[in-house]
Amino acid sequence: MTAPDFTALRLADGVLAPADANVVLAEWIAEGASGEEPLYQAPLHRHEEDEAWYVLEGSLCVRIGEQVSEISAGGAVIVPGGIAHTYWNPAPDPARYLLVMGARTYALIQAIHAAEDRSPDALRRLFREYGAELLDG
Repeated sequence: MTAPDFTALRLADGVLAPADANVVLAEWIAEGASGEEPLYQAPLHRHEEDEAWYVLEGSLCVRIGEQVSEISAGGAVIVPGGIAHTYWNPAPDPARYLLVMGARTYALIQAIHAAEDRSPDALRRLFREYGAELLDG
């Protein structure tokens, strides 16, 4: 039996998601806000898997339930599964961060990006398909 390849990769705005792994590590960039309203990186939602952010550059605001925390470079936050959450970059400059998520959550993100129909009803169905719930504001 051949062992799976768990080679460490330089992420550089990429994703490390070995086949059959339960956790995914992504390095992403959140563009800066251009106005007063937050540019949400994800709609308010909840899912069974834990999720964590580590800010490399800039800052992120993470809403966990009703609490909002601003996390600056070098800071981290974990959202336990089942808790409503969303996040955004509060500054005009881009923020670079690591996102640690479950494989099912990552599959949901991929499905959202591939979806042609992103109407509220279609997104709610898609979230349910991946064991998540899309919430209103």
